[in-house]
Amino acid sequence: MPPSPATVDFTRLARGFALYGQCLGGQPYGNGHINDTYVVNFDQAGAPVRYIFQRINNRVFKNVPALMDNIRRVTAHAASQAAKLGGGDVSRRALTLIPAHDGRPCLTDEHGGFWRCYLFIEKARTYDIVETPAHAREAARAFGNFQRLLTGLPGARLHETIPDFHNTRRRYENLMRAVNADPLNRAAAVRAEIDFARQNEPLVDVLAKLHASGEIPERVTHNDTKFNNVMLDDDTHTGVCVIDLDTVMPGLALHDFGDMVRSATNSAAEDEPDLSKVSMRMPVYEGLVEGYLAAAGDFLTGAERAHLALSGRVITFEIGLRFLTDHIEGDVYFKTKRPGHNLDRARNQFALVRDIDARQSEMESVAGRLFKEPAPPAPAP
Repeated sequence: MPPSPATVDFTRLARGFALYGQCLGGQPYGNGHINDTYVVNFDQAGAPVRYIFQRINNRVFKNVPALMDNIRRVTAHAASQAAKLGGGDVSRRALTLIPAHDGRPCLTDEHGGFWRCYLFIEKARTYDIVETPAHAREAARAFGNFQRLLTGLPGARLHETIPDFHNTRRRYENLMRAVNADPLNRAAAVRAEIDFARQNEPLVDVLAKLHASGEIPERVTHNDTKFNNVMLDDDTHTGVCVIDLDTVMPGLALHDFGDMVRSATNSAAEDEPDLSKVSMRMPVYEGLVEGYLAAAGDFLTGAERAHLALSGRVITFEIGLRFLTDHIEGDVYFKTKRPGHNLDRARNQFALVRDIDARQSEMESVAGRLFKEPAPPAPAP
């Protein structure tokens, strides 16, 4: 759980950022697994203004300066590109990072904690579960636009904030090491889940091999495109802004689309323990493909478009591996709210893998139908 607002000196923190007005205090916000997030209220010349303050989890993100350098570059470039394209308030279409007074993109508190500040985006919200295919379409359009805005990011390659983040082979190997070590004697009770992971091992190298062969290129990607990382406008329900940029780094477009499939098509929350409620919703998948191709279709390679359906299966399996590994190791990575929480998450993801597998042929037909032409051959490496 985040520290109680009573233990956070928001006024003192606010003095470190390039803000003005009177800080009125803050309270926890959202339900993220990693960082501690607060919405902080200000009175600025009589007008109420809100900001997001986040304490960055430096146990997960080992190199916070590198992470924040990525975010500084990405938010500035996205805002610049959005302004060139026109179409409304840029501060609603790209996160606005508020620097510290010394110009750094974050500051440290008296305990050595790292804090950052964003302008709060009003009249928009996130959803944990996609409620309609239209929501899926708008979220996918927002993530596709996000990738598009970053296609020309100048400068050096972004830092890898979590090395091997979407290295599915490495995630599988981590699980096998955890099973062999079994520090809390939990492996025996999850033998069925371990067996499922072993049976699906062929999935772990599919995307890596496509990249190694030159069929799919490296891009600047979000790498955590679950549905609640895009904000939808309260009135129009259109995709407004992509958030949670900690894992923006070099990656594959199929990593991003696959995680959209995982998070959006599930008929239940990702920690729903009743697996009878878990299924892949085809109308939502079609909405994802339609929105994503509308925003990103013309810069994707033929191989990327051809593997959209498979990417959902791969990434859902990968996240299930991560949840199961964390359960076996003692819940050291993802925040939990109850005993067995990460095991519920792992079982949920594996159930979704089974349903995606059963619908793979149907899913593969969607992109061709919506794109209205065959995918062109992938470029030579």
